[in-house]
Amino acid sequence: MKRTIKYMIQIVIGTMLLMLHLSCKETKKEKGMYQTPMEKEVTAKEILGNPNYLAISYGGYRQQSRDVQPTIEQLKEDMRILSAMGIKLLRTYNVQLPQAPNILKAIRQLKEEDAGFEMYVMLGAWIDCKNAWTPLPPNHQEESPQNEEEIARAVALAKEYPDIVKILAVGNEAMVKWAASYYVQPRVILKWVNHLQDLKLKGELPKELWITSSDNFASWGGGESTYHNKDLEELISAVDFVSLHTYPMHDTHYNPQFWGVLEEEEHLSYTEKIDKAMTRARDYAISQYQSTVDYIESLGIDKPIHIGETGWASVSDEFYGPDGSKATDEYKQARYYKEMRDWTNASGITCFYFEGFDEQWKDSQNPEGSENHFGLFTIDGKAKYALWPLVDDGVFKGLKRDGNRIEKTYNGNKQLMMSQVSLPPTKKILVSTH
Repeated sequence: MKRTIKYMIQIVIGTMLLMLHLSCKETKKEKGMYQTPMEKEVTAKEILGNPNYLAISYGGYRQQSRDVQPTIEQLKEDMRILSAMGIKLLRTYNVQLPQAPNILKAIRQLKEEDAGFEMYVMLGAWIDCKNAWTPLPPNHQEESPQNEEEIARAVALAKEYPDIVKILAVGNEAMVKWAASYYVQPRVILKWVNHLQDLKLKGELPKELWITSSDNFASWGGGESTYHNKDLEELISAVDFVSLHTYPMHDTHYNPQFWGVLEEEEHLSYTEKIDKAMTRARDYAISQYQSTVDYIESLGIDKPIHIGETGWASVSDEFYGPDGSKATDEYKQARYYKEMRDWTNASGITCFYFEGFDEQWKDSQNPEGSENHFGLFTIDGKAKYALWPLVDDGVFKGLKRDGNRIEKTYNGNKQLMMSQVSLPPTKKILVSTH
């Protein structure tokens, strides 16, 4: 009997202590003092500018046509690979095709399989002008009637996957005038950004969801004054942040004032000459970013600016290859990747580096076209030179892409890789990019 009473007393005391612990735990949770990692709702505001959330542009297409969509399992393979290299934020481009919705399904499945898996998405909605991609001449003063359906699809996905979709981007290079097949006027982008912001105010979209448009630096006012107008000013005010594109690689051909080896650098080693040129390429990107900052500040607008796209191809038989500006190879790609990651991480800027994997549909008629070779991985899953250190560190151990282990390009032979690296042309005069 005494033992029974003793045990009952112990049970009562234990129950009271447990209730007290749970009460304290709940109080802390209500005050925001107690949160496990999976209980915390991460927002775009917390993600953007945070170097712990590396970003990348992603397409999972393996074939020469997007008619062949990657499977959910293939997308999950890619998500595991990107996660292993520290990527936690993806950028997609349209919701017309199944890939983007399937990416969201793949991420959700991975989260269900592993409570610690973390990946978020900037979901892109494609925007066109009237008659884009048709035999009729594009009408840049009117928008495509398909835009409304595209925005509706993006909204539906943002509602279905609020734990994954943290940003909606209205259009991709949809305002820059060299996108001659489909560009629209800023008022079109403004219309849809305002629409999405209104949905947030009405509670139909999460208030923490950030809205942007992703476009060339010139389209955001950092270039020619022809882009400066009232609609652009209103758009800059309306977005939650500016998603800016900068591509020094393209300008090694189109505007090569920063590109090349200076005469006073002739005494340097082969790689030192290239490294100097790549640092100037980074500085050129910084100058485009800064010119946009200066323009937006001149309007009296305080707005975060992040890099929605930048990248460097590893192969080209066109303007940028050995017979052109001599810009494309794996060594230069690796240098640019490191330079941009170092600068943006240190500056509190998110950089959606372009891109994760090579995609051969982009220039299906020319296998050596630069658009097919912006990936940090080849289509068959080989890690290009920029990622060789991660292979050495074993971060991809056990991971595969389409049955192929993640191994180094060139079988890890740096001498062989460097044999295909071209020295940029010698320059007599360098015009400042600042």
